[in-house]
Amino acid sequence: MKILIIRFRQIGDSVLTLALCSSLRASFDNAEIHLVLNKSIASLFDNHPNIDKIITFDKSETSGFSYIKKVWKTMHENHYDIIIDMRSTIKTSLFSLFSLHTDFRIGRKKWYNLFIHNHRIENKNTHDKLDKIGKNLMLLSPLEKKYHVKYSRNFNLSISAHENAAFKNYMIQNGVDFSRPVILAAVASKLLHKMWNINRMTEILHRILDNYDVQIILNYVPGHEEKIAHEIYEKLNHNKNIFIDINAGSLRGLASLCSFCTLFFGNEGGTRHIAHAVDVPSFCIISPDVKKSVWLPQNDIEAIGISVDDLDEQTSQKNKNLTYQQLYDLITVDVVWEQLNPMLEKYLKNNKL
Repeated sequence: MKILIIRFRQIGDSVLTLALCSSLRASFDNAEIHLVLNKSIASLFDNHPNIDKIITFDKSETSGFSYIKKVWKTMHENHYDIIIDMRSTIKTSLFSLFSLHTDFRIGRKKWYNLFIHNHRIENKNTHDKLDKIGKNLMLLSPLEKKYHVKYSRNFNLSISAHENAAFKNYMIQNGVDFSRPVILAAVASKLLHKMWNINRMTEILHRILDNYDVQIILNYVPGHEEKIAHEIYEKLNHNKNIFIDINAGSLRGLASLCSFCTLFFGNEGGTRHIAHAVDVPSFCIISPDVKKSVWLPQNDIEAIGISVDDLDEQTSQKNKNLTYQQLYDLITVDVVWEQLNPMLEKYLKNNKL
């Protein structure tokens, strides 16, 4: 049996797709599972036990004739028994259109895919309360008509012991003391509007350092995120327990970095999903345009987030007409600390100052 999963998109979406891969591996032990991804993030999933082949599309292959040609070639070089189109856009529907002989062509219900996907999953109504993993796993429900489906919420990444050992050595060479806990702090964000206030972020880091004997690694990518991280580093007076120059170098390096941290803290995004996927507890601040119940999936690893959704009903009603930024500003330093500190005490109880 061959199974094709079409994902594309960004890091967070793709990491959460691993729960679907885990479910398929548990359900079809001998199946060959192929996953379609953007080339820029594909390396993160190399050698994963629940993925047999990664089919990548680079920027030059994601539009026009080049895209159509590659999709056609992919589908005619393989005979897939199951196609799962997680995006179900007009573009991704081409995979199923070029393989109408496939018994299970599963997608999300859209007006344009009535005759392309022969199993379409409703996006709204009864599924509105599901988190992202739950919504993804719903795409497996048509298979229950013929197979025994075993569902899993496990979305662990697979990084080799050799890779982890090399990165740990790099961290030690750069001054990290593994006899003390390490917090990875995502102080910036790819999209500026999704980033919590810099001064408030700085104050929280200051409180952590005042109350706990910890080391904090500032996580960022080159560009505006790096500038913001250095600005916060300056505000914290180059505190010796802050590391500004631990560079992951790659997505797999970032996974290794996360795995050696006691806790993740910061803005919600792809890095938090990676931390979760290597079994690291997390506390994140969620922007007003992100639904916490969807993007903070729960499994055996503790993941806590704070968002405007957490405000009590009276406050929410009073402020329902506020602008995006005004809503975001309702998440104050004290509100975050009230929820973060108990988590810090739980994981850093032996390192209180």
